[in-house]
Amino acid sequence: MNQTPQGTSGQALLFLTDEQLRKGIEAMFFAYRGFTADPDRILSDMAYGRAHHRAIHFIHRSPGTTVNNLLAILGVTKQSLNRVLRSLIADGLVSSTVGDRDKRERHLHLTEKGATLERSLSDAQRDRMRSAYRAAGPVAVAGFRQVLEAMMDDEMRHHYLALVDKPDGR
Repeated sequence: MNQTPQGTSGQALLFLTDEQLRKGIEAMFFAYRGFTADPDRILSDMAYGRAHHRAIHFIHRSPGTTVNNLLAILGVTKQSLNRVLRSLIADGLVSSTVGDRDKRERHLHLTEKGATLERSLSDAQRDRMRSAYRAAGPVAVAGFRQVLEAMMDDEMRHHYLALVDKPDGR
């Protein structure tokens, strides 16, 4: 049977109290605030928000992705995404090209300016993650990733698995 670092079996974790679960939920809320704080500061000077950050991140991870694919990954409305993409394109961070096979498709790429912004945002988050991972250790890192993956809905897991082993391409 697998042992956790505290020496208890994984089976014991199935019997968490509501209080233990509440603490985990609150830890996720506060960790998310920390995780997004650095990019939020960088983006606030540009009058951008988290939707812009997520679009930039996933366009970087899948150059040439379509608007429809980005809609599925982000889970936002077409109107909301169009607002975000319009500003990113107008500011020279993203380029949009018509598809070769399907003229209705728009393929998205980061421009050089967009890639520079993406690097800045990702570097800040990588620094925070690296520091947290070092403090927690390799067993906790593997467990944390397992927990996150187990929390994903099937559709989100599909998108995640398509990206997880894909090299960053820097």
